[in-house]
Amino acid sequence: MHDSGLGYRKISRKLNEMNIKTTRGNTWFNTSVSSVLKRKHERDLRIQEIRNKEYPIKIGKFSIKYYTY
Repeated sequence: MHDSGLGYRKISRKLNEMNIKTTRGNTWFNTSVSSVLKRKHERDLRIQEIRNKEYPIKIGKFSIKYYTY
């Protein structure tokens, strides 16, 4: 809803009209909608950082042994 341009108050009104409760069973307020969206954004950023992390290539030392039979 937020991506379509609705503000936090309108989103909280719509959630309450649809009888959707918070995880604690309370009604929605604009601040609770804001905090949920903020946590989602922070989580998405953390996941994106993990996915885009580049690890250095580590090539270990090795030796080749030739066996003669």
